[in-house]
Amino acid sequence: MAGPLTALRVRFTPDSEQTPRDTRPPGRRRGARGRGKRKRTGFRRFFTWRKLLAYVAALCALLIGAFTVLYYSIDIPRANAQAKAQSNVYKFSDGTILARTGEINREMVTLDRVPTGVQHAFVAAENKSFYKDSGVDPTGILRGLVNTATGKGTQGGSTITQQYVKNYYLSQEQTASRKIKELVISLKVDQRNSKEDILAGYLNTSYFGRVAYGVQAAARAYYDKDVDDLTVEEGAYLAALVQAPSQYDWAVASPKAKRLVTRRWNYVLDNMVDMHWLDPAERKRMRFPQPVAPEPAPGLGGQAGYLVDAARNELIASGVSEQELAAGGWTITLNVDPAKQRALEKTMHQGLDGSAKGKRARSDAAATQGGAVSVDPRNGRIVALYGGRDYTRHYLSNATRGDYQVGPVFEPVTVASSLDAKMRDGATAGGLPEVKRTAGALGMDTDGDGFGTKESVGLGLMGSSPLRMAGVYASFDHQGKRVTPSIVKSARRGDETAGPPKAVGDRAIAPAAAQLITRSLIEDGGATAVRAIRRPSAGKGGVSDDKRAAWYVGYTPDLVTAVALFGEDAEKRKQIPLKNARVQRVAELWSHYTDQALGDAPPAWFDLGPGSGTVPVPAETGPAETGPAKTGPIAR
Repeated sequence: MAGPLTALRVRFTPDSEQTPRDTRPPGRRRGARGRGKRKRTGFRRFFTWRKLLAYVAALCALLIGAFTVLYYSIDIPRANAQAKAQSNVYKFSDGTILARTGEINREMVTLDRVPTGVQHAFVAAENKSFYKDSGVDPTGILRGLVNTATGKGTQGGSTITQQYVKNYYLSQEQTASRKIKELVISLKVDQRNSKEDILAGYLNTSYFGRVAYGVQAAARAYYDKDVDDLTVEEGAYLAALVQAPSQYDWAVASPKAKRLVTRRWNYVLDNMVDMHWLDPAERKRMRFPQPVAPEPAPGLGGQAGYLVDAARNELIASGVSEQELAAGGWTITLNVDPAKQRALEKTMHQGLDGSAKGKRARSDAAATQGGAVSVDPRNGRIVALYGGRDYTRHYLSNATRGDYQVGPVFEPVTVASSLDAKMRDGATAGGLPEVKRTAGALGMDTDGDGFGTKESVGLGLMGSSPLRMAGVYASFDHQGKRVTPSIVKSARRGDETAGPPKAVGDRAIAPAAAQLITRSLIEDGGATAVRAIRRPSAGKGGVSDDKRAAWYVGYTPDLVTAVALFGEDAEKRKQIPLKNARVQRVAELWSHYTDQALGDAPPAWFDLGPGSGTVPVPAETGPAETGPAKTGPIAR
């Protein structure tokens, strides 16, 4: 017999077992179903798969439409302003003119004069798809972006056609509008011109350094021959050179740059093998073809060429392209003080050649090269620079070359590393990584072999230049802040400006460490020099372990000067031991110049911190004496 509970259980049977009939009107039923679904709200309602596809299609249509408008609105222009190239004017700090440069060195040649192997070398270096692409290579553009982002990249994103268009029709400015024009014009040029015409245009307009435009001028500048006679190896070097002409010029390249250009030269030849343009067996027999020494530009004799080169290299390092500089129209004012420059030139000429009497003495003097750089440590300005006897006779600047060992003048860097580590975290430095880090922080190039072992560091076997060593000692003088010597005061072309770079940077070593280094250098090298210059000074001198270089780097609170003498075979241009490798000889050059450069300016005092004891100070007359150290800000 069914009770109340049984009846109740039947009435509430689940839907899966018993579904009651929905007797509501149809409209009401649909509304109920709609209320059962979850609606997309907020940001998500705009992003369904269908809507995303619609957005992408609309964007593509917009881009295609915009590009179509640009394609028909941008015509191939006339040749760019390179045909109207102007001179660059270089001035001393007081506004007097130092030099004018800017003569274009170019000789147009037809493509049939360029050996096929040389043509293939340029294509292999810059644009392997050149003979198949339409003037623009989307894959190459993407590759260039990836390579730039990852710091790699032997091959950029621009095709040969794009580079030709940039060189011949447009400017070198790095703007989005210029890049868009370049893409559009490249497509049109590829449609209207043959690949042979484009390649010939590219070879005739590319800049190779040494003021050489075009492959014929480059062949003359680097191998002293016509383009017709270039070998594949030589063509591969010129093709590699286009990427960074000043940096990759073998005559002035740093050890690191030589490794880079050699790697790129190998890359070019390997690409030629991959493209079946070069026999693998022939490739294995090829050796790097070292170019000839450069011929200096006329009108840059004496020190002018060294000063102009230093300014050009600094501007290029700061982001101004070589093509922009070569196009001319720049007014470049240097930090160089004419009076100090004259004093340095006179001192170095007298020291190198003035006392050479007799045939043997003159022969010994000819085998000695001199370089010097003078810097204001307060702002990093290069106030004087001596690159050699004459730019037209010795193209490589002895002021900026870094291939001679620094010897004992590196010792303060090692001591500074130890002091700085101890003050920073209580540790005692002397491991190689810490010394290398300190040297790099002070502005030295640490890529050389001299940082490989403790013995090489202890002997100062690393190479460096007077320019860099002046910066290192200026950093000691500037309380441990890194000082990067700068020769460019300003550079202007119309409304365009460039440089100068920031000369005084971040802290390289602790101020107290720099003060202790200065004190030790006052006692080491400054006390003897103070008699000659009649003012407080610090310094360090020495002869390199191989006896090929003699150095003295000295400073007062307001002037740092690095002087070096190098042994060099004048004919073979190779390093040899110095005939008269004496530290005193170099120290005397420093003292004589510093005395002339500072003249009657009142003595300045070193800031050596509290409790520093005594330092040598100048006497009014007679020998040097000692007195209490001046503390606080450097007195001027």
